[in-house]
Amino acid sequence: MALTSTVHVFDLDLSDVDRGVYTALTLKVARHPSETAEYLLTRVLAYALEYEEGITFTQGLAAAEEPALWVRDLTGQLRAWIEVGTPDAARLHRASKACNRVVVYCHKDVGPYFRTLAGQRVYAAERVAIVEMDRGFVEAVAAKIERRTPMALSVTEGQLYVDIGGESHSAALVRHGLPK
Repeated sequence: MALTSTVHVFDLDLSDVDRGVYTALTLKVARHPSETAEYLLTRVLAYALEYEEGITFTQGLAAAEEPALWVRDLTGQLRAWIEVGTPDAARLHRASKACNRVVVYCHKDVGPYFRTLAGQRVYAAERVAIVEMDRGFVEAVAAKIERRTPMALSVTEGQLYVDIGGESHSAALVRHGLPK
């Protein structure tokens, strides 16, 4: 018998000073059986950090051709392709051809990832941004995830602050372009 996804509910209080976004969100997120807590958390953080009208979770791991998230306008036109993890150059190439903005939220060490991307051909590489999230930060916050998780997220001057389970955590959101 196949394992089924587990639904997690995140009650987020988002205060993104850098973008002027202040809202409360309740997200019901299906966690695939093979998905780590760190990957799940990074998907949720990416949703909050990219929050705008038209953002949605995709089928994610269940649909290999889709990113973790995307943003579509009211006509259905793809406006942003948002990945989590370390997608290969071919996937980034396809994503940047599909829309004008591609963002990768990387919750692992970016050094080895950049080495795999160096010298690879990616269409309109300037459209691709990689956001580095400190691995220790992600692990600490992911350890606090429960089936229903309230979190307060604040972003100011590129610094992310998360209050979860009675603890506060912070990390810099370091943005990179693709390596040459």
